[in-house]
Amino acid sequence: VQQEAEVPVHNPETSSWVRLSRASPDRMMTLTVALRIDADRRDQLERVLLEVSDPDHQRYGQHLSQEQVTELLGVPAVRAAETAAYFQAAGARKVETAPNGDMLTVTIPVVSAEAAMHVELHEFQHSEHTRAQIVRAGAPYYLPAKIAEHVSMVGELLQFPRLVPKKVISVGSPVKWANSCDARGCTNLVTPSVIAQRYKLPDQTLPEAHQAHTSNSMAVAEFQGQFWKKSDLDGFGTSCHRDVSVAKTIGDEEPSGGIESELDIEYIKAVAPEIPLTVIYNGQFSLLKWANQISSMAHPPLVHSVSYGNDEKQQTSTQYIYTCNTAFMKAGARGISILFASGDQGVCGREGCGFLKKHFNPDFPAASPYITAVGGTDFEGDDIGPETTWNSGGGGFSDTFGIPSWQADAVAAYKKSPDANLPPQRMWNNTGRGYPDVAALGGLKNPYCVNVGGTFEGVAGTSASCPVVAGIFAKLNGLRLAKGKSPLGFLNPFIYKNPSGFQDVTSGTNNAGGHHGFTAVKGWDAATGFGTPDFEALSGLVMTTKHNDAPKSAGGLGEWVQQEAEVPVHNPETSSWVRLSRASPDRMMTLTVALRIDADRRDQLERVLLEVSDPDHQRYGQHLSQEQVTELLGVPAVRAAETAAYFQAA
Repeated sequence: VQQEAEVPVHNPETSSWVRLSRASPDRMMTLTVALRIDADRRDQLERVLLEVSDPDHQRYGQHLSQEQVTELLGVPAVRAAETAAYFQAAGARKVETAPNGDMLTVTIPVVSAEAAMHVELHEFQHSEHTRAQIVRAGAPYYLPAKIAEHVSMVGELLQFPRLVPKKVISVGSPVKWANSCDARGCTNLVTPSVIAQRYKLPDQTLPEAHQAHTSNSMAVAEFQGQFWKKSDLDGFGTSCHRDVSVAKTIGDEEPSGGIESELDIEYIKAVAPEIPLTVIYNGQFSLLKWANQISSMAHPPLVHSVSYGNDEKQQTSTQYIYTCNTAFMKAGARGISILFASGDQGVCGREGCGFLKKHFNPDFPAASPYITAVGGTDFEGDDIGPETTWNSGGGGFSDTFGIPSWQADAVAAYKKSPDANLPPQRMWNNTGRGYPDVAALGGLKNPYCVNVGGTFEGVAGTSASCPVVAGIFAKLNGLRLAKGKSPLGFLNPFIYKNPSGFQDVTSGTNNAGGHHGFTAVKGWDAATGFGTPDFEALSGLVMTTKHNDAPKSAGGLGEWVQQEAEVPVHNPETSSWVRLSRASPDRMMTLTVALRIDADRRDQLERVLLEVSDPDHQRYGQHLSQEQVTELLGVPAVRAAETAAYFQAA
């Protein structure tokens, strides 16, 4: 059965990637196999995500544990088992099942992968970034019908990533502010002190600016060829007077640094030097592998900045976008914030708007309704002050996703604004999710000063904007954690209910020098979202949410964990039961507490039931005694003892 049938094969005339030779048969490759999730379970996940992320909902901040996400998804173990067995029989060296039971990581030789998926695999090289090479399918791929029933997609055999254009290096325009870094190369460029002044960050000379809650954390995602060198980070930190250090690296290390990665690290740490930073590095360009990595962590970093994306048109597989969005929802439900750069080619995207039938090309994942998209700005003048739209910043309306509920009012207001001067309707989707959500400096007029290879130079792009905004939200998480509150998690419902936390951008158009684009107006717009962060204002807003988040620690027993999270609360409009007053405190009640039974034991019970009940089975009629059932279930006595002791102590 052909997989991702709607994805066109590689087109050398439009792609930035050049096909080389067939991949070596002995080369080992890693496949991320996304298993099918039942639609009703995915709907439950989305509902829970929106409830725990809405500041006005009584479940706000009551994020799920990894185990609760697994239980909610309810992927039958047979899907993973039979799919894993298929790839193992085909020659896979290793198959790992993700903790949520919804993804497999398959390590397999190319020759075996080709046979297992009835496909030819080729090496591809990027036309501009020639060090970047990937293995992709040169034609459609297939799976046997029985296995195809279990699988949503195999990533990313057909998707080609967008790499940041090299034009982002810039010398900048003359400015009035002083160079606060010691390096002369930072003259006329954006430095950490410029970011701090514009976005009203705490004074780094004060002791409290360096205090971090022990539970706080943040991360950046980096891909092939974009690693970092300690000497570059140390040089930047020394020159610009910030602690720019990496606390943890996940993935194989490389000896050389890259502009993209060192920009991310230097500026997320310039904003939040007190918060431990994790670098999640993948030698492949695999968004699914990255998403699987963070979902598989027992304690993932709370905020993630990702400068990765592509045109939606190039990600036309429904299964690919569906799988990515599910991963984003899982993260948000667990209290993880994910921010993506909105892109650097204006409304037309990397592929352009076309010639005869012009149409904008929205970005993915920036246009996903389950992440926060960060656009780009420049200063209006030659000093630190009001900002204007960077004309090449990504923004617009999705061709794939509808307008989410938390955004509906803002989008409607934008379209009604007489100042919007909207482009011709034929060029964009009037019913799509609007992006970006927020913005930060990122344009070519005011590039960032970075240290790469020992040289200080200017770099621009929304890949500069994104880590700055991510660092600000990581700092806001720290304020909440210090007061016993939950992390912010999926940010957009909070952002759209608190526009006063942002400095509005009301000028400029993201037309990338063309005739059409989206214009910034008062309030939200599809050029800069709600504008750029105001840390002082946001610091108050994040602490005054209507609901007091999750209850505090239960003594020495750990945090309170919500039970039966997928069950909606009582709804008086649909229920036959009418809520009266609070129950009398002295009233006695009886609770039936069901202890956890290990899944393999329960499976054994079901197997025995069917065997002793089947007239054709040799065990027919050989029913178990009460003692045998107890032995089969094997519930550890400590579960009953500790749970009983807890209620007795209460």
